[in-house]
Amino acid sequence: MLSRRTFLKISSITAASLTSAVIFNHCSSEKRPNFLFLLVDDLGWTDLGCFGSTFYETLNIDKLASQGMRFSQAYAACPVCSPTRASIMTGKYPARMNTTDWFGAPQPYNVQNHWTRNKPLLPAEYLEQLPLEEKTMAETFKENGYRTFFAGKWHLGPEGFWPEDQGFEINKGGWSRGGPYGPGIYFTPYGNPRLEDGPVGEHLPDRLATETVKFIAQNSEKPFLAFLSFYSVHTPLVGRPDLVEKYKAKSKSVTFKGKKWLTEGEQKVRQVQDHPVYGAMVEAMDLAVGKVLDKLEQLNLSDNTVIIFTSDNGGLSTSEGHPTSNLPLRAGKGWLYEGGIREPLIIKFPGVTQAGSICDEVVTSTDFYPTMLEMAGMPLQQNQHLDGISLMSLLDQSGTPERDAIYWHYPHYGNQGSSPGAAIRSGDWKLIEYFEDNRAELYNIKNDIGERNNLADSNTEKVHELKEKLHKWQQEVDAKFPAQNPAFSADG
Repeated sequence: MLSRRTFLKISSITAASLTSAVIFNHCSSEKRPNFLFLLVDDLGWTDLGCFGSTFYETLNIDKLASQGMRFSQAYAACPVCSPTRASIMTGKYPARMNTTDWFGAPQPYNVQNHWTRNKPLLPAEYLEQLPLEEKTMAETFKENGYRTFFAGKWHLGPEGFWPEDQGFEINKGGWSRGGPYGPGIYFTPYGNPRLEDGPVGEHLPDRLATETVKFIAQNSEKPFLAFLSFYSVHTPLVGRPDLVEKYKAKSKSVTFKGKKWLTEGEQKVRQVQDHPVYGAMVEAMDLAVGKVLDKLEQLNLSDNTVIIFTSDNGGLSTSEGHPTSNLPLRAGKGWLYEGGIREPLIIKFPGVTQAGSICDEVVTSTDFYPTMLEMAGMPLQQNQHLDGISLMSLLDQSGTPERDAIYWHYPHYGNQGSSPGAAIRSGDWKLIEYFEDNRAELYNIKNDIGERNNLADSNTEKVHELKEKLHKWQQEVDAKFPAQNPAFSADG
């Protein structure tokens, strides 16, 4: 006899399959939708005008938000880049694939040469590539007749694990490195083996948009998946000179009630958005987005193209230049607080999403893969995207998908000052557990979005409940944990 949980799971899969079959029949009689996935690196939850910024100018993305659905509680699967990117490609949590840190971060066996060498814990060992055994969304779409294209940051492994090895037919700029670290940084020469240098003065965000526009124009008669993954707004902090001057002038008029800097652990954390170079980088990215959206309009493809816009982790606020503020969220990139994992998310599905609508349900980056499959009328394949659920019922506002909780597992010391830990979000409750001392913090996110009121001591039953769920999930995905560091001394 089936347990209630197993029955519900089978029923959910069956229902999803039936829905997909209906959409597939519809799509097979008409042109299947195209997909444009826009992924911005390190963009914070409040770094867009449509998400509350009054400093950064993002007119094109704001327009996109007015045409689609904006998600107020969307999360990255990790507070740093590579793990979240892997989760998008596979629909699986990073802990399940053991891809839990940015690829290139220290391993426990080489930490002796890293600033974390005297920390209480050695970081968990992790894979430094997206395994080829994983079936990516690009591979599935390619198998189903879609042209597939990737431009920009990949950072999912060394050569042999690049976009062209993971289902993308064309790769413009995706390789091992996580930032534009070539001789020209954000300007040509790029020093990128998958992106030819352009004319003097060419700007990387615009070049990536140009490559995307070229692909779309050449494939306007075929269904396509175009994945534009900006290197922006990741460090190094370098902007177009004209835009930097614009934001220098604009920053002089910024007023802020309160302290510009507070602390998070041992790190200072920015509390106001007024960084001129970062402002220039955000606007340049927005202009590049506009270039691609304009081409869709010119080619009469807007009405048949799904657009997904999001980020891979929270905005950088506690280190490396501290370029942005994530207020009202706490902390930023690298941390398990909301500032490190909550993302801007906009989805436009023409004919389905209501223009200017807002969804307040909790969603995460593992959900894109199954959602896109259902949009395209392809059957859901739960053995592939194990940890994602389709968001179609949210997009068409027909209901709310069942999900008990979402999880994070980050058994590493972050460059931004955080320590190894894990977290769970269930309903309005969020628990963070730190591995150094097994300390737990409990927050009611609905009432305390800034995570200032730790309720762990006054709500021990909820702490116990969420810890049990978190630990059970960690066992299920075979999560790897840090080990005690024999070199650590409390006396320094």
